[in-house]
Amino acid sequence: MYAKLETRTFLAMLVGVSLAFVLLMKPFFGPIFWAVAIALIFHPVQQLLVRKFGDRPNTNALITLFICMVIVVIPVLVLVTSLIAEGVGIYQQIQDGDIRPGEYIDRVNQSFPAIQSFLAQFDINFSELRDRAVSFFVGGSQFLAKQAIGVGQNTFQFFLGLALMVYLAFFLLRDGSKLIELLIKALPLGDERERLLFAKFAEVTRATVKGNLLIAIIQGALGGLIFWMLGIGGALLWGVVMAIVSLLPAVGAAIVWVPAAIYLAAVGDVLEAVILTAFGVVVIGLADNILRPIFVGRDTKLPDYIVLLSTLGGIVMFGINGFVMGPLVAALFMAFWGIFIREFGHEDHRAQFTESEIDDSGPESP
Repeated sequence: MYAKLETRTFLAMLVGVSLAFVLLMKPFFGPIFWAVAIALIFHPVQQLLVRKFGDRPNTNALITLFICMVIVVIPVLVLVTSLIAEGVGIYQQIQDGDIRPGEYIDRVNQSFPAIQSFLAQFDINFSELRDRAVSFFVGGSQFLAKQAIGVGQNTFQFFLGLALMVYLAFFLLRDGSKLIELLIKALPLGDERERLLFAKFAEVTRATVKGNLLIAIIQGALGGLIFWMLGIGGALLWGVVMAIVSLLPAVGAAIVWVPAAIYLAAVGDVLEAVILTAFGVVVIGLADNILRPIFVGRDTKLPDYIVLLSTLGGIVMFGINGFVMGPLVAALFMAFWGIFIREFGHEDHRAQFTESEIDDSGPESP
C-alpha cells in the first residue's frame, strides 16, 4: 500500500515538474521548434558527412549548420527585410494618396459591370465587398509597417531567438539520435509505437518544411518574376504573398494573380492580362502538381481539406509557426488513430469470428 502511494506521488510530481518545465520553455517555443526542424531536415546531410569524413560529431554538426545558414537562414533574413521595407513603402504611398485601392476596384467594376450583376445573384453587395477589400489591403500594409517598427524595437529579442535556434540546432544535429533513444526508453508507449510516431513526426516535418515550403517559394518566385516582367508594382511583395497563400490548398497563388489579371484587362492591357493568366495557369498552377509528389511524396500527403483546416487552425493557435505545426498535429492525430485501429480496432471482430468458428464446428468428438 505504502509502495503504491510512493509510486503515485512520484508520478504526480513527475507530471507537475514536466508541466512546469514546458511552461518555462514556452517563451522560446519558436526557436526550439525551428531548431528541431533544422536538425530533421539536414540530418541526411550530416549522415553524408559522417560517411565521408568519419564519426566526428562536432565537426560534422558545425559543417551541417554552416550549410543551413548559407542556403536557408541568411536568404530568409534578406527576403524578410526586403519584404518589410517594400510593405512599408506601399503603406506610405497609400497614406500619401499615391495608391488608391478603391479606385482600382472601381475601374474593374466600370470595365466589367457583369461582375456586379453576378455577385448580386448571390445577394453580395459590391460596395460592401469593395470596402472590405480596401480595408484588407490597407490593413495588410499597415501590419507590415508595424512589423518593421516592432523588429526595430525588439532587435535584441529577435537576434536572441535566432542565436538560440542556431545553438540548439547544433546540439540536436550532434546528439539527436541519442536524445531519440533516450525518449524511447522514457516514454511508456511501447518501443515500436514510439519509433513509428517519431518516424512520422520526422517525415511530416520534413515534408511540410522542406517540401511545402520549397514549393511555396518556387511558386512565389515565379509569381514575383512574372509581375516584375509585366511591370506590376510591388513584385517582391506580391511574390511573397503568393508564396504564403500557396501553402493553402484550394486557395493558392491564384488569389493574387487572378485579380491582377482582371485589373490589367480592365485598364486595357489585354496582352499583359493574357500572358499573366496563361503563366499563372500553366506554370504557377502546374508547379504544385508536378513538384509536390517529388519533394513531399504521395505517402506523406494529407488530404487537401485536412491540410487547409489544420494550416488555418495552426496559424490561429501558433502564429506564423502554425503553417508547419498545424499539419504536423493533424498528421500525428491520424498516426495515433492509425495505430489504434491497427492494434485494437479488429479485436472484437476477431473474437466474434473465433466464437462463430467454434459454434459451426459442432460438439467436440470424445
